[in-house]
Amino acid sequence: MVRAPRRWLALAAPVLAASLVLSACGGGESGNNQSAPKAEDVGKNDINPVDPAQLKDGGDFHWPLTGMPPNFNYHHLDGGELDNWEVMAALMPTPMDAGADGVAQPDPDYLTSAEVTSTDPQVITYKINPKAKWSDGTPITWEDFQAQWQALNGTNPAFVVSSTTGYEDIEKVEKGADDLEVKVTFKNKFSDWKSLFTPLYPKSTNTDPEVFNKGWVEQVPVSAGPFKFESIDKTAKTITLVRDENWWGAKPKLDRIIYRAIPVDAAADALANGEIDFLDVGPSLNDFTRAQSMQGIVLRQAMAPNFRHITFNGAKGSILEDEQLRIAIQKGINREVIAKAMIGQLIPDAKPLNNHIFVEGLKGYQDNAQIVAYNPEEAKKMLDDLGWKLEGDVRKKDGKELVIRDVIPTQVATSAQEAKQVQQQLAEIGVKVEIVTVPSDDFFEKHVNVGDFDITHFSWIGTPYPVSSKGSIYGLTEGETKQNFGRISNERINELFAQARAELDEDKKIELANEIDKEIWKTGHSLLLYQRPNIIAVKENVANFGAFGFADTDYTKIGFIK
Repeated sequence: MVRAPRRWLALAAPVLAASLVLSACGGGESGNNQSAPKAEDVGKNDINPVDPAQLKDGGDFHWPLTGMPPNFNYHHLDGGELDNWEVMAALMPTPMDAGADGVAQPDPDYLTSAEVTSTDPQVITYKINPKAKWSDGTPITWEDFQAQWQALNGTNPAFVVSSTTGYEDIEKVEKGADDLEVKVTFKNKFSDWKSLFTPLYPKSTNTDPEVFNKGWVEQVPVSAGPFKFESIDKTAKTITLVRDENWWGAKPKLDRIIYRAIPVDAAADALANGEIDFLDVGPSLNDFTRAQSMQGIVLRQAMAPNFRHITFNGAKGSILEDEQLRIAIQKGINREVIAKAMIGQLIPDAKPLNNHIFVEGLKGYQDNAQIVAYNPEEAKKMLDDLGWKLEGDVRKKDGKELVIRDVIPTQVATSAQEAKQVQQQLAEIGVKVEIVTVPSDDFFEKHVNVGDFDITHFSWIGTPYPVSSKGSIYGLTEGETKQNFGRISNERINELFAQARAELDEDKKIELANEIDKEIWKTGHSLLLYQRPNIIAVKENVANFGAFGFADTDYTKIGFIK
């Protein structure tokens, strides 16, 4: 089986960043009731499971994207968007996949086993399925694992990677008993080793920085999944995948998956008109209400480790470079009001998320956000003490106005609504917010990734590995950005992440994770808004698809009921 992880905390396009679960989910039942999910619903999903043998053979599945992926190399900095993952997961090897409980196991289509064969030093031995081959006929071997480690371990800055987490802890990757056995030896213990090598790219991608950085732009040169790349239409903004006749695993039920980039605000119309087969509803009451009234559409819902937030830019030279200025501004933002305004009509007890590492429902969650508790009077005093004095409606220091640019994507109502609320709230403490709207297709590549913002709104889509997956977001190495787009961190955070990644005792790991979270809050790195469980409006005749929660997606099983 081939499954797509819902990202190891990789970037989510804004439209996907705000959908909230509105009903408790069961083990696959679908319904439109409006009772909010509880913590005990973690580990369940809602995908209408049906034996593939009972489904139609064939058909096209129309999958909406929020934008066209700028780079099909998932491990490149520009490739780390959910839109890209949802395409590539049907095409590339996923050696490990997670069930509804978030526990990852070897995917038998790619691995016959993966296990710890030594603890000191830590050694993982993978055995590759001998049937596994790249689309050009080349067998998948230990060399593909070795090349991916070498490209992603951070030793060669020519590879513009989104994350080095885990790979930087490996000492060597070598051949085992034969070409199909991989021995990975760690120099530093890495407890979340199952997160590595998913997705796996071929050796040909990972040996040349030029190919790594540019070889997957607007093309997929090679694949190894149940589907293969057929075409991309930049004018129609579509990407078409077809069954790969050389696929060695279970035959996919679908003939084609047709991805189409649709503006967020137009997606509900597209679903109503039959142009797409599902919609990630988000916190939009209008979209939720519309989906409820659409003929042949059901709502599938689950708890998920996803959340909305505001990233602050603390890079040198930024107006928000001063840590205490960031904290003062965050104290001036009423997160409870934002959460209730955005999702309160759908989730009666809507409240802010207060932990960067764990979402509510996961073991380890605790509120560490007291340092940014809403307190406009204290925010004003801090701004005064920092030299930002109120002159008229806006504060000034050395003749410069305290104006911050809030960069958001076009046609994403969630971001626009959040930005307006922030603008109104910060005006009350003398901080002017200039909302800058940029094309959705350019939002990450040309603005977020390169630090062209003072603050910005988007989501992080969660992971079965909540500690190690956050290192590239909240840690920072000199000269390396990865996914820490605001360039905010400190050596204490880096040290704690290193300790937590190496800690094999779960309780001790949780303690370290919460120490990390406390440090993150102290830096003013980002202001968490609210948790984003997922709710999917989908055609009722679609099976094995919907709200996956913590689980991965099996692309071979998606299909239509007879």
